[in-house]
Amino acid sequence: VQLQASGGGLVQPGGSLRLSCAASGDRLDYYNIGWFRQAPGKEREGVSSMSSNLETTYYSDSVKGRFTISRDNNKRTAYLQMNNLKHEDTAVYYCAASYDPYGLAAGLRAEYHHWGQGTLVTVSS
Repeated sequence: VQLQASGGGLVQPGGSLRLSCAASGDRLDYYNIGWFRQAPGKEREGVSSMSSNLETTYYSDSVKGRFTISRDNNKRTAYLQMNNLKHEDTAVYYCAASYDPYGLAAGLRAEYHHWGQGTLVTVSS
């Protein structure tokens, strides 16, 4: 599966953005989806993930309550709704997928084999 992330941009603190991750080459039904980010000078960190069976979602403590992951398998697209954005959310955001029909390994520390290019989110006034 090939992934393409989009939806990044410049937003003021407290604003919202929705990132999209469009898949091609395969359906998303059997894939766990993860969103990751990397800020300048920092290591990549897991932000949110969702199991292939839609039963489990994970969020990092830093975004819990502000970000929401979702997916539309018919559209082969996953989303990350980001609300109440903060300066520290500024980063390049990546979507990733791992083939896991039973959705057993969908955590933020799981191994993801398919990665999209990043989309830059800048939170600034």
